Amino acid sequence: FGFLLHDAARFLRKAFDRKVQTLGLTQAQSRVLAHLSLREGITQAALADILELQPITLARTLDRMESASLVERRPDPGDRRAVNLYLGPGAMPVLEEMWKRAASIREFVTDGISEQDFEIFRKTLITIRSNLLAGELPKTAGAEEKVEEEKQLGTAHGR
Repeated sequence: FGFLLHDAARFLRKAFDRKVQTLGLTQAQSRVLAHLSLREGITQAALADILELQPITLARTLDRMESASLVERRPDPGDRRAVNLYLGPGAMPVLEEMWKRAASIREFVTDGISEQDFEIFRKTLITIRSNLLAGELPKTAGAEEKVEEEKQLGTAHGR
């Protein structure tokens, strides 16, 4: 099961990367935009944690995205050491096209799967992810909130 799931995810990621490359986005940049569109105002450190990236790696990606007007960094009013992230003025047209391309990939990969079967599959994946996340987080503060946030992410944009 794990190998099959991993392979399917890898092939899906590759297909998506090919589609968004023509938008001038790298895989990392598309992931930043996707997560930031759902969490505007998140700190740079929290986004690095979610994306499982080293903070310096995310910082370099954000530097390029900021120069392209895709993201904005703003000082956190409650913590002078923190930086909050927001979509930049150039992000919305790119995001809209990115979601359109994601939808076309979904249409292709779900060919032959009924809407009802796909919905069951999607809910099953959300449950699996939530179970894994809950098993991983009980010892940390905010675990319940993170599980709920992950459930919400699973319903956003048909993912």
